[in-house]
Amino acid sequence: MNKIKNIPVVRKELLFPFIIITSLFALWGIANDLTNPMVSAFKKVMPELSNVEASLVQFAFYFGYFFMALPAALFIRRNSYKSGIILGLVLYAIGAFLFYPAAAYEEFTYFLVSLWIITCGLAFLETTSNPLILSLGDKETATQRLNLAQAFNPIGSLMGMIVAQQFVISALRSDDYTAEAYKALSSEEMAAVRENDLGVISLPYIGLGLVVLVIMLIIIFTKMPKTAPEDKMELSESFRKLFANKNYVQGVIAQAFYVGAQIMCWTYIFQYVENINNGLPASEHLTATWFNVAAMIIFLTGRWIGTALMKTINPSKLLFLFGIGGVVCTAGAILLTGTIGLYSLVGISLFMSIMFPTIYGIALKNMGDEAKIGSAGLVMAIVGGALMPVLQGSILDWGGSGFADVQILGYIPEVNFSFILPLICLAVVARYGYTTYKRNI
Repeated sequence: MNKIKNIPVVRKELLFPFIIITSLFALWGIANDLTNPMVSAFKKVMPELSNVEASLVQFAFYFGYFFMALPAALFIRRNSYKSGIILGLVLYAIGAFLFYPAAAYEEFTYFLVSLWIITCGLAFLETTSNPLILSLGDKETATQRLNLAQAFNPIGSLMGMIVAQQFVISALRSDDYTAEAYKALSSEEMAAVRENDLGVISLPYIGLGLVVLVIMLIIIFTKMPKTAPEDKMELSESFRKLFANKNYVQGVIAQAFYVGAQIMCWTYIFQYVENINNGLPASEHLTATWFNVAAMIIFLTGRWIGTALMKTINPSKLLFLFGIGGVVCTAGAILLTGTIGLYSLVGISLFMSIMFPTIYGIALKNMGDEAKIGSAGLVMAIVGGALMPVLQGSILDWGGSGFADVQILGYIPEVNFSFILPLICLAVVARYGYTTYKRNI
């Protein structure tokens, strides 16, 4: 049995840069989970959008990772980790501030462009921060160290969720109407509601842009570790080594499926809850955001537990076990109706908790300078979060704009059945954990 030796996860002399870099993990967590509820929010404000069109929020947001990850890696390879972080923060702030003209012109496309620019910045931050955390210490504790750093990402996510609920969803005037009543408003009334609600949606992003600028100033005056020049290798050699590495290639595939599962579970919980509310009196309606917050707390708890378990359990084996647990919970979300199915959906987050950093650590294990380009491939895999929600949205559109227009097997609403996609994704992750464990024992 493989056990990690009694080696510190972070050595004292590297603690301060570790803390500074780890703070960025919370920063992109805020953006991620501030954006997840926007699929539902835009659908309410702009009822003319189909479920697939509304899901383009996630496509635009996560496609930025795919587009910018490799250029980010090449930029960092030529310059430095610090320059990559600063450029990422600049793009992040620009995208956030562009929400102001998007709201002024009331154009859905402009919002999509703003989100895309934000994630171009996030691609720089993730491509930089993940391999940098892996390098800040001993190789034996690299995966555990990345899980520790990633444990602060859900804290930012919780902040994003709370801001989304308190300052966006609860403030939307369009949410005060049923779909039929909203469509029945006069053109002047609907225009006033839309102007108000699009302004509400834009404000948190503009505020976030200001926070990003403050953090960027702190980073500029902070000394960061530099890349060792002796580790440099030719770009062609980096690609050759990466494509010959089965752990890496399969890891990129597993990462794409994992991110797809995560985004689908945290995005379509709003539609899942809305479908449950359709069968309840108004006084008993559930608030989807609070279930999403519960999922994130469970996710954060699971990541701390998983980090601790990796002291004695092989990361690949733990990934396999958590993958199986995720598949079981997803099956419950599909087959069980009402709040029991909702509890199963929330429970998936416990098992997703360790997946991103663990796949990352396994895929980049024992790499040298090629880890920079390798990191780009794993960040590009986040495109799974762009593609999968659109597919899930198309399932919701099978019978119309509702969430239970079609009953699969006579009793499973289409919104429940749509979670067959996260189930398949988590099965792929479980298989990656199993194959890498067997390969390395």
